[in-house]
Amino acid sequence: MGIHEVAKRAKVSTATVSRTLNKPETVDPETAKRVWKAVKELQYLPNTTARSLVSGSTRILGLIVSDITNPFFPEVVMGLEDVAIREGYEILISSTNYDLARMAVCVRRMLERKVDGVAIMTSELEKHLIDELDRRNVPMVFMDVGPVTANISNVRIDYGQGINEAVQHLLALGHRRIGFLSGPLDLKSARIRRTAFLRGLARFGVIEDERLVQAGNHKIDGGLQAMTHLLALAEPPTAVLASNDLTAFGAMRAVRLASLRVPEDVSIIGFDDIQLAEFTEPPLTTVRLPRRVLAERAFEALATHINAKKAGTPTRGAEYVVGTELVVRGSTAVMRERR
Repeated sequence: MGIHEVAKRAKVSTATVSRTLNKPETVDPETAKRVWKAVKELQYLPNTTARSLVSGSTRILGLIVSDITNPFFPEVVMGLEDVAIREGYEILISSTNYDLARMAVCVRRMLERKVDGVAIMTSELEKHLIDELDRRNVPMVFMDVGPVTANISNVRIDYGQGINEAVQHLLALGHRRIGFLSGPLDLKSARIRRTAFLRGLARFGVIEDERLVQAGNHKIDGGLQAMTHLLALAEPPTAVLASNDLTAFGAMRAVRLASLRVPEDVSIIGFDDIQLAEFTEPPLTTVRLPRRVLAERAFEALATHINAKKAGTPTRGAEYVVGTELVVRGSTAVMRERR
């Protein structure tokens, strides 16, 4: 069934049907009620391509993430999709797998689909790709790494808040030799977390030992390898903070393979608080980064840019801050003296 059949059954013009579907606030409520009744009876589905040509808007938002296999990102996707659907948008998802070449493909895909805006939840983005989106007047919102400009907003994670709580928690348990497992240091987000950890140590007067800071890859195997290296030191750490939960999972496995125990021999803290964190054995103490709040702030930023663009009123981007907090579970305990 097409729009003409809907108009005929509702006894209105096709223009009225179109306005009811696209701008219902401009249609008399009784007329709109007849149109929606006809739409339901005829099971009419609007041609979204045609609608986007008329309105100049696809009602599609792009979302680019680093690693869709990391449970952190599907939880971000779910949060963004929930709020987007509520506001009449769809989400087009791309994953870069930390690959710059693939990032370029993701950006091209967004441009080809003429998305109304893009949320970029990854660090591996070259300036010329940002410039290409900006040149085409595509609103953007970044996580941590965005330059705030007329068309770009940034959602900044307050890593220091949660990491300071984590360091303070370990110090209160008697730990002084504390290690850190970072992500790949070519990623800005990994460097931000590493810097927050080192500043946290300095704030509480703990002397930094560079041997206790190892780079992983934000995945389980990277955490396993980095933690294995720390445990091989003449004086291994009694506690370790990982840059994400997957890295912490790998670290926990390394401890078990070394015939040691978490937390009796080594306390471990993750970062993100993905759903799996509370089901490890022992349950993982971790720094919670609220994904739904992150998704809501990202959508808010894009919606502000998109609405300003429609209204023809230029607006400058903004920075939105999302806090973090320590969630204490079973993977941390009072330090025991080693024999």
